[in-house]
Amino acid sequence: MLRKLIRSGLFAAVVFAGIGAAGRAPEDPKPIKISATRFKFEPNEITVKKGQPIVLEVTSSDVNHGLVLDGLGVKIDVPKGKTSEVKFTAEDAGTFEGKCAHFCGSGHGAMKFTVHVTE
Repeated sequence: MLRKLIRSGLFAAVVFAGIGAAGRAPEDPKPIKISATRFKFEPNEITVKKGQPIVLEVTSSDVNHGLVLDGLGVKIDVPKGKTSEVKFTAEDAGTFEGKCAHFCGSGHGAMKFTVHVTE
């Protein structure tokens, strides 16, 4: 009888452990669309949650652009007329500044992008 109870207890522990793991399945990345044109990103500011997977979908319609977010390990090249994607998960809260990664004309230096990561 004791053996049967132990087996039942072990079985229940395994089943509940499996259910717990299934309940913590990884999140699907949240898509965020960004448009890059001379000399701005639209939107030029986003807010995401720490630990939430993100996929930036960046489209350029006029010239080659890029986006670099050093503090988040993001670097993406966006050819003219194309959409490029980059996935990342912010591990730290804070504000991260980005910029265009390809010289795109006289206003290139003003082409900034900000990511706010909240807890």
